[in-house]
Amino acid sequence: MDNTANTSPSSTAKFSVLHWLNENFEKIFLVIGLLAIILFITLQTVYRYVITYVASTSGAMVWTEELSRYIFIWITYLALCVAIKRRSSIRVDIIYDKLPKRWQDLSWIVVHICFLVLTVMIAVTGWSQIERLLTFPQYTPAMRIPYLIPYLILPVGFGLMSLRLIQDIYRQSKLCGVKDSLIALGIVFLVGLPLYPVLIASYTELPVPYDYIPPLPVLFGYFVVLCAMGVPIAISLGLSALGTIICADTMPIQYIAQTAFTSIDSFPIMAIPFFIAAGVFMGAGGLSKRLLHLADEMLGGLYGGMGLTTVATCMFFGAISGSGPATVAAIGSLTIPAMIERGYDKYFAGALVAAAGCVGVMIPPSNPFVVYGVSAQVSIGDLFIGGIVPGILCGLVLMGYCYYRSRKEGWHGEARKRTAATVGKAFWDAKWALMVPIIVLGGIYGGFMTPTEAAAVAAFYGLIVGVCIYRELDFKAVCKCCVESAETSATIIVLMAMATIFGNIMTIEDVPGTIARAILGFTNSKIFILLIINILLLLLGCFMDMAPLITIMTPILLPVVTNPAIGMDPVHFGVVMIFNLAVGLCTPPVGSALFVGCAIGKTPIERTAKNMLPLYATMVIVLLLVTYVPDISLLLPRLLMGYGA
Repeated sequence: MDNTANTSPSSTAKFSVLHWLNENFEKIFLVIGLLAIILFITLQTVYRYVITYVASTSGAMVWTEELSRYIFIWITYLALCVAIKRRSSIRVDIIYDKLPKRWQDLSWIVVHICFLVLTVMIAVTGWSQIERLLTFPQYTPAMRIPYLIPYLILPVGFGLMSLRLIQDIYRQSKLCGVKDSLIALGIVFLVGLPLYPVLIASYTELPVPYDYIPPLPVLFGYFVVLCAMGVPIAISLGLSALGTIICADTMPIQYIAQTAFTSIDSFPIMAIPFFIAAGVFMGAGGLSKRLLHLADEMLGGLYGGMGLTTVATCMFFGAISGSGPATVAAIGSLTIPAMIERGYDKYFAGALVAAAGCVGVMIPPSNPFVVYGVSAQVSIGDLFIGGIVPGILCGLVLMGYCYYRSRKEGWHGEARKRTAATVGKAFWDAKWALMVPIIVLGGIYGGFMTPTEAAAVAAFYGLIVGVCIYRELDFKAVCKCCVESAETSATIIVLMAMATIFGNIMTIEDVPGTIARAILGFTNSKIFILLIINILLLLLGCFMDMAPLITIMTPILLPVVTNPAIGMDPVHFGVVMIFNLAVGLCTPPVGSALFVGCAIGKTPIERTAKNMLPLYATMVIVLLLVTYVPDISLLLPRLLMGYGA
């Protein structure tokens, strides 16, 4: 007899509800939480300049920032649960991509067991924070709510991550079978082997070969090994720090859980999800299509018109989204087919979009500058304005090469009548999109808003335009955009939290000072040292994404370049670092923007990369100019902001 015939409607409905909750539980909080903090910070900004002006007796709205920070922390760690389910964390895939299918499947068990070790440890030690707050209650300054409530994210959020990891390990074990699952467990056991004698010595009196390992070999050794295994970079940072604490007793183990909270309890860091949300809302809400139409009206009639249009649109859209791959996906999906249709070489089309998408992250507002500003404790506003000239200069150089190549190949622009009236109409259609940089940069440099407030207002503005004006965002699309924004930002922010722990251990061991002394002992030539740093960053950018490299390399390299022997300005170095890593986004073997361009154009990576070489060369020439001519980056901050005065 068919068993399904005996299934009652009530049990089927119950199963459907549970299945829906399993798939969407975290997403509910992500949508509500992200929309809430966008609204709260926008309200805070409007209240300061509108409500207090109308009602001069009204007090300051002090609760919005505090509440938003705690909601932000909660949705960050809840979004990581979604990233676990989608396997979308930032990681190094070089070895993974070369493995046979069987070993790729097996490797996910290894990766998620390693991930599980960290989440369980933070959940358990996070609960000790809750017990402390139950014994000695503390209250937040503005709202006077118990600190217990925001700190609950440590056991709750990391406990939920542990559950999601166990679910994935179970599913993957069923897929791989018993034998391969046991092999995966064996690999994890071998990875932890050097730590076992120290652990045994710490908790028992049994004889062991050694009870101490120097911290630096553990810190960097485990980080390299775990990254090579495909463990997400953030988790590799956390686990290598955990291993160092176990082996060298550098600090209390509870420090990791504490820092996981305090390191992201920061108002400036909140600019990251807001700028990402602004870019996602713009892309889904139809603003990118109107920008493309405007650029096509202005440049489309020239040789290489669609290529020039592509670069211009990527520069604008990339500045807002702060993501090279996202820009390539949003703009490339529209322009690569159009370029191929108009006779362009399809490999060149993919390469051009990949390069142009990377240029956008140098032009403000830009998330990489926010990450660097937080890591280096440098003004984000000064970084934003310092990136304008280098970003535009690089974009113009790419457009120049596109025009030269198009004229040589005979790729004409679209032959149709373009008049002041058609340009004006396109400009009018794109007016809502063009307002975004005016709102953000005008608000920041006019002294009306902080970068975080400007980012929140930009996200709110993009949402309203997409929903109410262009009407291309419905409820389902808004929810999808919120989840995507929260998930993308969470992978960056958790990486920053773990990098803080990693960096503090490096500071205790004086790693930055040691590297600075070694480099300066080798040569005192500023030109040569900056050349070495550029080559290092370009090479690292080939293998790792921007956010982890910024958070890892900033505390190492900043003391070198700011040493009196070099005397490089921190804002100038920030622009140089972002430029280097932007070039890395379109460089094999891990150039994510290049991969997206190849996927859209359906072209092999080898042929597209070959067409990338001249574009790469032009970007490196501009990079060298920006490196050795500081005024390219610092002139505008000095003129407009009085920087360095």
